[in-house]
Amino acid sequence: GLTFARRGMASYAPVTGAFVTHLKDLVGAKYVNTSDAVRDQHGRDESYHTLRRPDVVVFPQSVDHVAAVVKKCAEEHIPVIPFGTGTGLEGGITAIHGGVALGLRQMAEVVTVNASDFDCTVQPGVTRTALNTALRETGLWFPVDPGADASVCGMCATSASGTNAVRYGTMRQNVLSLQVVLPDGSVLETAGKNRARKTAAGLNLTSMFVGSEGILGVITAATVRLHPQPAAVAAAVCAFPTIHAAAETAIGVMQSGVPIARIELLDGAMMDAINRKFGTTHKVAPTIFFEFHGSEAGVQEQQTIVESVAAMNEGSAFAWATRAEDRSRLWHARHNAWYAAVALRPNCRGFATDVCVPISRLAEMVGFAQEEIARLGLVAPIVGHVGDGNFHCIVVIDPSRPEEVRAAHELGENLGSKAIAMEGTCTGEHGIGLGKMHLLSHEVGDVGLATMRRMKQALDPHNIMNPGKILGSFY
Repeated sequence: GLTFARRGMASYAPVTGAFVTHLKDLVGAKYVNTSDAVRDQHGRDESYHTLRRPDVVVFPQSVDHVAAVVKKCAEEHIPVIPFGTGTGLEGGITAIHGGVALGLRQMAEVVTVNASDFDCTVQPGVTRTALNTALRETGLWFPVDPGADASVCGMCATSASGTNAVRYGTMRQNVLSLQVVLPDGSVLETAGKNRARKTAAGLNLTSMFVGSEGILGVITAATVRLHPQPAAVAAAVCAFPTIHAAAETAIGVMQSGVPIARIELLDGAMMDAINRKFGTTHKVAPTIFFEFHGSEAGVQEQQTIVESVAAMNEGSAFAWATRAEDRSRLWHARHNAWYAAVALRPNCRGFATDVCVPISRLAEMVGFAQEEIARLGLVAPIVGHVGDGNFHCIVVIDPSRPEEVRAAHELGENLGSKAIAMEGTCTGEHGIGLGKMHLLSHEVGDVGLATMRRMKQALDPHNIMNPGKILGSFY
């Protein structure tokens, strides 16, 4: 029979032809794929991490399919890796021990929209833009926006946030409940059927799975908060003489109490990359992109205060955009900053840092990052959601050059350690995945890490769920 090459730990059983046939019996032959092309597609994300493909890809059509496949994998001791859109940046979906990838894109129904209660429930294949398209006529929207068109359930799994988090919160604040297939194939509703705005009933199981990156189960539905679409929206761009001045502006805006919707910092290298990639003519200097939501009068008041704060830090060339098409053009460049940065060096890959610090330490942290980038001789434009103290260095490296990979890892290590020393975190939104496991114990401490491992052992004693991520391959 058909047997695929086994990689990794001996405790995992091989994926045999008989096993693949059984998967076809469970979900239907057309939903099981062992071609090299499809396995390659499900073996890496947007990061620099090496392709590690699964042995087989299953495309479930229902939660019953997911539960049946996971139960079979548990019985056989075969790894399971949930796969949403593959837009992660920490190698979180790479199949480092082979096994079964669950391609969840075909479960793409917006199950319910409760407009009067400001919530909705979606299947794992629904992306944030698809959800907002479905909500267009309700006057509501789902504002969490990591840039990529990620799946909502995948965003739950990584505790994503993005450009709007400063106003609307991250996924942690916007997830009401989850449906999760546990490692034994049982189906958990983390809050029962409760959609109430608050509860004091038992442990908060929902929060336990937000940010779990697939190591505790497969998220098969999410009930999330919705928000009213703002009556008025305006956007602006302002350049600054130094990145320190730009960072101080971000701090000043937050301290002024302005309910800013987005406040994004891009350094001169990133602005140059955007101009090259998209043919724009932005000033090549540290720049902040702003967006304001509210009533017409409220937005005007916010604009006045922000212009005053920017002027105190030598901000110049304020450019405003109030028409939807102009705002879309402005934010398209910001949302595609990753691809603009990587395009600076053809045939290279991106390595992202993701530190987040208390807002009062932001200017110091960004300055440290710039010094490290220069010291290590790296190409690493900076972009960040600075309203909540989170920024990224997008290090563009040639993975075939070991010295570049080492320098990128050194930058990531130094920034992560510095952020933790500042009472911040090594990852504001990308997750731990493969890339930041060595920093996790430094951040949460030995007792914190041991507690996480006990939770993992209790739910997944055979370590079949996305093994090798967050906590490593061994307990």
